[in-house]
Amino acid sequence: MATIYQVSELAGVSLSTVSRVLNNNDYVSKKTKKKVMEAMQQLGYQPSSIARSLASSRTSSVGILVSELDGPFFGQMMSAIEEQLRAAGKHVIITPGHSDESKEKNGFEFLISRNCDAIIAHVEAVSNEYLIELSKGKTPIYLMSRYVEEIKDNCISLDNVMGGYLATKTMITRGHKNIAYIAGPQFKIDASDRLKGHKQALQEFDIEFDENLFYIGDFKETGGNDGLKSFIDNKASFTALVCANDEMASGAMKYAREHGFDLPSDLAIIGYDNVIFTNYLYPTLTTINNPVPEMGKMAANLVLKDIYKHTGITISHIFQPNLILRDSTPTLK
Repeated sequence: MATIYQVSELAGVSLSTVSRVLNNNDYVSKKTKKKVMEAMQQLGYQPSSIARSLASSRTSSVGILVSELDGPFFGQMMSAIEEQLRAAGKHVIITPGHSDESKEKNGFEFLISRNCDAIIAHVEAVSNEYLIELSKGKTPIYLMSRYVEEIKDNCISLDNVMGGYLATKTMITRGHKNIAYIAGPQFKIDASDRLKGHKQALQEFDIEFDENLFYIGDFKETGGNDGLKSFIDNKASFTALVCANDEMASGAMKYAREHGFDLPSDLAIIGYDNVIFTNYLYPTLTTINNPVPEMGKMAANLVLKDIYKHTGITISHIFQPNLILRDSTPTLK
C-alpha cells in the first residue's frame, strides 16, 4: 500500500506540500497540485483522515462545548456550526457543560485531550479569567454568545443589552407601564445583560423598576410558569410580561391560558431568541431575534479562517438583535 512519503518522493515535493494538497490549502499552485494528484493516482494512494492528520499536524476535528444538548437554541447552534465545518471537510466532537463550572472545565479538558484543532464554546459558569488563561494554551478557544475583551478577536457575541432594551421598549411604546419581567439565571451573562437592557428602557421612559414585578426563572418553560404564578399569587398588577427567552414565554402563555387569561387581550407577552416554535404558538409570539444559526456559521468561519487558513472569509464579531413583531403584543387600549 502506497504511503504519503512515496507520494512526496514521486511528485518531487516536500511532505508539507503534499499535506497542503491533502487539506485543500489555497496556497498550493495549480501546477504543484497537479503533480501531487498525478503521483497519488500513479501509486494508487488513497488518503485517509489519519494520513491528513499526520501530514498536517491537524486532526480536522473541532470541539464544540455547549451548555445543553437539548432545546431549540442549542440545536440550531450545533447544527449551524457542524454544517459549515462539514462542508469544509471537518468534523465535530460535541460535549455538554450543563452550565456548571466543573463540568465546563472537564469539557474543555476532554476536547483538548482529543487533540481538536480548535474548540468553539458556549459556556456560562467558568470565569473570564479562566477563559483568558485557557486561550494561552496550544488549543485555540473561540467563544459563542460571550464577549471577553482580552480575547475579543476569538468571540462571536450578541448585544444582549440592546435586545433586552428592545423587548421592554416594545411594550412601553404600545402603551404599557406596568410591565412584569421574568429574567434568566443571573449568573448567565446573556441573562444579566438582558435585564440591564430592560432596566435601561424603564429608566428612559421614567418608569420605576418594581421588585414585585420581577422574577428570576430558569430559561425553561417552568420558569415562565412559575414566574407568572408568583405574580398572580402576589396580586401584582401588570398588563404586559417580558420574558428573557422564548421557552419561558411559552410556559407563561400556557399558565395564563389555563388560568382564564384571554391572550393577548388580557396580557401582552414578548419573548427572546426567536426559536422555531414561536411562530406556531397561539397567539404567535412577538420576540427578539437572536441570530443563532448565523452566529454559529460565523464561529465556524472564524475557525476555518484562523486555523485552516481559508481565504475570502469576512468575520463579524458582534451581532445586533432585532424585533420580530407578531400577535402577542397588541397596543394597550
